[in-house]
Formats: sequence, structure tokens, C-alpha cells
Amino acid sequence: MTIRLKRAYDPPAASDGYRVLVDRLWPRGLTKEEAHIDLWLKDVAPSTELRKWYNHDPARWTEFGERYAAELREREAAVDQLAALVRERAVTLVYATKDTAHCHPLVLKTFLEHRKRGKSGD
Repeated sequence: MTIRLKRAYDPPAASDGYRVLVDRLWPRGLTKEEAHIDLWLKDVAPSTELRKWYNHDPARWTEFGERYAAELREREAAVDQLAALVRERAVTLVYATKDTAHCHPLVLKTFLEHRKRGKSGD
């Protein structure tokens, strides 16, 4: 299972494998041709309400992760779709945020890794 994370604004590379955009909104100023996205999976992105509450505030990071994991547990079909892709090939989770240390794909990656090991995703 290979899951990589990459900003949408970074150049795509052959080593990215299958590129999945995991944001609810398309990255500003980026064309579909530039993004080289294989799949846009909006349903694994944080809800609009959670995203607005978090507002990229590092002080809320831990609680954001808990709330987001709870949302992921409720989105079984979308998470199953992504997990199936990860089992088949290398996948890069593509996102737009500048803060790479406090971004939802980190939570999503951990969730998928725990799920693979048979844990609940917490």
C-alpha cells in the first residue's frame, strides 16, 4: 500500500501513480490539464461545515482530525472506493492547501492505513 501526498500546485511526476484530488473545491487557478487528476473524489474531503470551523487553525488540528475521522466513518462508499484504489496501485492524494503539516490528507492517509490494519480509523 503506497499512499503519497502532494499539493496540486506541485508538478505531477510519473512516481505519483494514480492521482486523486481529495478536496471538495477545485484548486484555484489550476486547469484540469495542469492538474493531471485521475479521479476527483469530493466525498472523502471534509464537509464544508468542518472545513469552515477548522479554518486552517493549527490550534484546532487535533479536534479537526477527530471530527474528520468521524465523518470518514460515515462515508463508507467513498472510503471503500479509495481503499480499493490504494490496494491496487500507488496513489497520490492531491490537495490545494499551503499548510502541509496540518492538512486533511494527513488524516485521510492515517485513516486508510489504520483501516487496512483492521482498526477503526481513529
